[in-house]
Amino acid sequence: MNLPVQPPVAPMLAKAVKGMPPQDGTLYYEPKWDGFRCIVFRDGDEVYLGSRNERPFTRYFPELVEAVKNELPPRCVVDGEIVVIGGQSLNFDVLQQRIHPAASRVKLLSEQTPASFVAFDLLALGDEDLMEAPFSERRARLEEIVVKAGGSVRLTPVTQDERQAAEWFDMFEGAGLDGIIVKPGELPYTPDKRVMFKVKHERTADCVVAGYREHKTGPIVGSLLLGLYSDDGRLHHVGVAASFPMKRREELVEELAPYRMEDLSEHPWGSWAEFAAGGSDGQRLPGAVSRWNAKKDLSFIPLRPERVIEVAYDHMEGDRFRHTAQFRRWRPDRTPESCTYEQLERPVVFEIDDILRR
Repeated sequence: MNLPVQPPVAPMLAKAVKGMPPQDGTLYYEPKWDGFRCIVFRDGDEVYLGSRNERPFTRYFPELVEAVKNELPPRCVVDGEIVVIGGQSLNFDVLQQRIHPAASRVKLLSEQTPASFVAFDLLALGDEDLMEAPFSERRARLEEIVVKAGGSVRLTPVTQDERQAAEWFDMFEGAGLDGIIVKPGELPYTPDKRVMFKVKHERTADCVVAGYREHKTGPIVGSLLLGLYSDDGRLHHVGVAASFPMKRREELVEELAPYRMEDLSEHPWGSWAEFAAGGSDGQRLPGAVSRWNAKKDLSFIPLRPERVIEVAYDHMEGDRFRHTAQFRRWRPDRTPESCTYEQLERPVVFEIDDILRR
């Protein structure tokens, strides 16, 4: 491979801001895609799919390798997001399953749940290195080379209308997107730097604390395990709350000690070992092993499900929080039984194809 921009390249990043940055005459607003960030390098028949951590995705997405050969110019470097569209929305759970060590499994999944690549930046074309060019120019060049509708390589929509961006922020969540990315038009491509902006949804929910995992440094609280009740009365594991200062992690061990349960069989999630073997009867449970690190211990300290906390979250992926929730406060005024899925705000359904046609 002999390109003006060679792999690996760390992608340019965005920093979180609370509100939509007002238009100053230079800003571009794009949907924030919820998938795997990827920089595509193509030099003829050679294709390299680089991940955010600069390791190759190439072997996991053979269908995208072929799509890049068929749908992108012979020599180019394009930044974007790998996504899986399930029905009319993004499906991150299915996307995660594509990271599998067995080549036979990868081949099967590439046929059953093919991925798409949503392009949003152009780093090189032919012999041109475009990383120092302003984003406005890179975007215009990108529009010339990416088919806007159809195929596996798609072009993300963009607007310079702040009001339209605000509408997208609300509408597109129903298709599985989780916010808006804002890029200054004069911005060069700056690897591994948070020079863009991201505006994400934030909502709150009251959750049952039903356990905790210990921190990697020792027997202190690493994360609190959160639960919500479904209509049939089962407590489902919906995510974790973390990001506590170290001193607070130590204090939480003492605060939670009176709620510890020695007999896991008495706990609502006592069947987590069964879940690890593949038999959870449809209930969302903690335990098992990490998809990303098989050596990571996901066992937990069970607690009586009696305490309630309020957490902030950005959006749901199926019946769980997509990202780590943020602790807001304890809720002694709420009963555990009142912590149900009914409290969650559900975005209006919106179709991915309608987004990509814009």
